[in-house]
Amino acid sequence: MNKNVNKKILILSASAGGGHTQAAEALVKTAQRDFPNSTVVHKDILDLSPKYFKRFYAGIYKWIVKKHHTLWHYIYHLTDKQPIESLSNKIRRFFERTHTFGLDRFIKDFTPDAIICTHFMPVEIFSKQIRQNRLNIPVWVQITDFDAHRFWLHPHMNGYFAANDEVAHRLEAYGIEKDRITVAGIPIRPQFSDKLSRTDCARELNLNPDKPTLLLMAGGEGVIELDKIAERLLNKNTDLQVITVCGKNKKLFGRMQAVSDNFKGRIANIGFSTEIEKLMTASDFAVTKAGGLTTSECLAMGLPMIIISPIPGQEERNAFYVTETGAALVACDLNVLEMKVKMLSDNKELLKSMKKNALKISRPFAAQKVLKTVLGI
Repeated sequence: MNKNVNKKILILSASAGGGHTQAAEALVKTAQRDFPNSTVVHKDILDLSPKYFKRFYAGIYKWIVKKHHTLWHYIYHLTDKQPIESLSNKIRRFFERTHTFGLDRFIKDFTPDAIICTHFMPVEIFSKQIRQNRLNIPVWVQITDFDAHRFWLHPHMNGYFAANDEVAHRLEAYGIEKDRITVAGIPIRPQFSDKLSRTDCARELNLNPDKPTLLLMAGGEGVIELDKIAERLLNKNTDLQVITVCGKNKKLFGRMQAVSDNFKGRIANIGFSTEIEKLMTASDFAVTKAGGLTTSECLAMGLPMIIISPIPGQEERNAFYVTETGAALVACDLNVLEMKVKMLSDNKELLKSMKKNALKISRPFAAQKVLKTVLGI
């Protein structure tokens, strides 16, 4: 590997859902480790827009996916069927372009050799600029789910990075040339390929490494009621230990602390963590939402999953993929979750099989493959 390559790469995300930002940060961390002579910078495109636009754009998405699943299902599938040049899409893109006026100035100042987009908004903006000969920098697109929504698909891109062969096939079906598609996976931080000790990781959390341990994750915004789930599972499974990750939800963290007091020595309660790989190493399986980044991290660690109530749309598609490949189960409600937690706790052979299946479809070096492609190595 040629670590001496010296290029400037701009990675653009949008903080509407945590996965886009995490994928961008994973690319930066990997570049710092593997390609130290290149300058790789991550910028949230919403930071280049007025504050009111950022609050609206990120806030409306979080509100819908948290409170109105049926509405999100309708929006996701309706927009996936609409042509790129439909009137509604033209209006939306006009709204985005007129509120991200800081983007052109940032690119002019930074002068990147290439751009990688981990969110579709800059893809839409750049496609028109390239067509009008206002941008002559190669733009690459990193899809961050095991699905390819039409919002990602625009002409004049240098290349697309797909999470798996199925996504690549869908891109081809939508008209993207095969030689512009690279099946790389979804970028995750390089730490997920490190070999860690379960014993050491469990003891850091004051847990017994020899007891069955469940990792219960609420997502970056803390959208699962972990306190209710953890309390019920611990009451029903007296030998079970639980690691709870509350994300940025401080109220949820406080409620979990109250639950933890009733189950001393059996719960490790965590807020927002940048060391999820250690928590996964200490665990036997995870209960989680089906975000593209989270599922990719679990796969890389060989951690079987129980997907809890996937949101219609991209989470639903992610859940389809990991369940049909035997790396995960799905629980539609707390009753079913309780049953499946007990099933995995009691069935070591099933757990072993799911772990093997997860590792088989994992792509822990996705970020490295993306960067090597963009850097021309």
